[in-house]
Amino acid sequence: MADDRPVPLDEYPVHQVPLSMKHVATGDRNAYDRCIFHVLDHHGRALLIAGLGVYPNLGVIDAFATLRLGGTLHAVRASDALGDDRTRLEVGPLRIAVERPLRDFVLSCAADPADPDGLSYDIHWSADFPALWEPHHQQRRGGRLTLEGKRFVQAGRCVGRIRAGGEEIRLTAGAWTGTRDRSWGVRPVPGEDGGRLAHDHPTEGFHWIWCPVRFDDRFLMVVIQEDADGHRSLNDATLVRPGRRDRQLGWPQAEITYRPGTRHPERALVHLGDVRRPLKLEAEILTSSPLAVGAGYPPAEDWQHGVWNGPNWTDRRTYDLTRPHARAAYGVTDHAARFRLDGQVGHGVFEHGSFGRHDPSGFTGFDSVAP
Repeated sequence: MADDRPVPLDEYPVHQVPLSMKHVATGDRNAYDRCIFHVLDHHGRALLIAGLGVYPNLGVIDAFATLRLGGTLHAVRASDALGDDRTRLEVGPLRIAVERPLRDFVLSCAADPADPDGLSYDIHWSADFPALWEPHHQQRRGGRLTLEGKRFVQAGRCVGRIRAGGEEIRLTAGAWTGTRDRSWGVRPVPGEDGGRLAHDHPTEGFHWIWCPVRFDDRFLMVVIQEDADGHRSLNDATLVRPGRRDRQLGWPQAEITYRPGTRHPERALVHLGDVRRPLKLEAEILTSSPLAVGAGYPPAEDWQHGVWNGPNWTDRRTYDLTRPHARAAYGVTDHAARFRLDGQVGHGVFEHGSFGRHDPSGFTGFDSVAP
């Protein structure tokens, strides 16, 4: 049958298991392969997030782009049936072109002929530092593995243009920073009942920091995941400098100052390093984009990744972020931020999610907020 024929990637010696490259080694419905790019200016005026994912065992490919500009979030989402050519990173108006692997990418979103003032962009994203592996990531619910992912992260610069709301923004060298994340493995997709294990092991709390920062001569990555009692299931802090061995910065400890009555961070101080030479990473939040609004991350209610919406599905909309969005409080938010470390100023993303109980922060439950 045609479905069993080789695909173009099968011509190359890249196989890891005795299967066609169109198949993954697991039959888990939640298998995924995804990328996400961040593009931000250094004054906090704009934050663009663009991603694309494939779900081989669901037969779906989808992509999204959101732009935070002032109090408005512009969003484009697209989904289609997954084809055989995995090098074609394109869904509807959204496209990612790999010019040079691990180096140069072109991110584009075609304008909507029916709404020429809607979101569109054409951006050249270039890496300034080598890609860095993040720690192997696993989560379990009872005895069941619910998430297992491998990721790498990178930082660089961006040039190009963005158009939204009738305004064109030029991305100039030195004034914009880019970060990106590549991940694959198994990750929950909507539509599955967790069964008895979900009932017997409810989530009490979740605390997350994912923080890639680009400085002129170095790249810093910090990632932390903690349970309700503060038990750390994911931990890393690594400083990358070209031509030098990566420096491991121990067990990062974050002090986050939240806006009163919320869990929205306004600034943070992350303690890094060791007793010989401790370092302090200061973060100042510039603008924010909740991933549950527009970008399709849980617990979004209008669209989530991997969901089949039929062929050639595209959706464009705007959100008013000056009004509270209930779902955003129980999801992860990406914050464009200005950072200071060792006398240098850098820019990047302070991605944070904190919901439910978190003993180290003093949060007692899902309705608990900062005083």
